[in-house]
Amino acid sequence: MELKRKANNLLFATGCLIVLAGLGAFAAFRQANRPVGGVIVSISNEFNNFFISEREVTALMTRQGEDRLEGAAPADINLKSLEQRLKAHSFVKDAQVYRDLAGNLHADVRQNRPIARLVHADSRQDSYLDADGHRLPLSPLFTARVVPISRLGGQPLAASFFQDTTGTRYLEFLRFIDEKPFWRAQVAEVFISANGKISFTQQVGDQRVEFGFPENISEKFAKLMVFYRQIPPVLGWDTYHRVNVEFKDQIICE
Repeated sequence: MELKRKANNLLFATGCLIVLAGLGAFAAFRQANRPVGGVIVSISNEFNNFFISEREVTALMTRQGEDRLEGAAPADINLKSLEQRLKAHSFVKDAQVYRDLAGNLHADVRQNRPIARLVHADSRQDSYLDADGHRLPLSPLFTARVVPISRLGGQPLAASFFQDTTGTRYLEFLRFIDEKPFWRAQVAEVFISANGKISFTQQVGDQRVEFGFPENISEKFAKLMVFYRQIPPVLGWDTYHRVNVEFKDQIICE
């Protein structure tokens, strides 16, 4: 009797598993063949940049409206192709396209963002520089508040300048400024002289800071902070017009 009851329980459990597997297979089949519902676009905006809009993302995915997504059969939707189409945009750092259980199509976009502006004599030729040293075009949607940089004398810099082993040191300097909120707000404009030394103007204070070559970056900014804390509060911001932090263990003020 006990053996019979165990057998019945086993048959019942097996039957439940078969039913559940069948329901899962049916749901999966139904999901796989459900037409696309809505298109839901999500754009990460942790830095308050607005270089690409939801409308532009949708336009990229639909080839300016030529490819219909809503109501399309899943077999007609190539998710990887849609992702690659979005990633080809200059201001898209990464993109993921997927479907949810309701059949909606999601596009999650992470924006690329500039850390500096490459200045030209004609501002219409300006461009941005991202954290990897790549050129980004100006955007009609948004103007980034990033540090302008040029050669001393107003000569423009190409993005390719930041790609070789020498240029990456200057890119590290710009990254340092971008990653520190105080310096991002304080450094007004950066110049690179003919011999490769850096100088910059400030948002607060008339002093031109002579930084030297892009090496020992954090130490030099630490020395400049010492100047801010000890000199202007005592002598005033207008006492000196040149501050040099180029040399080790020295701050030269004139």
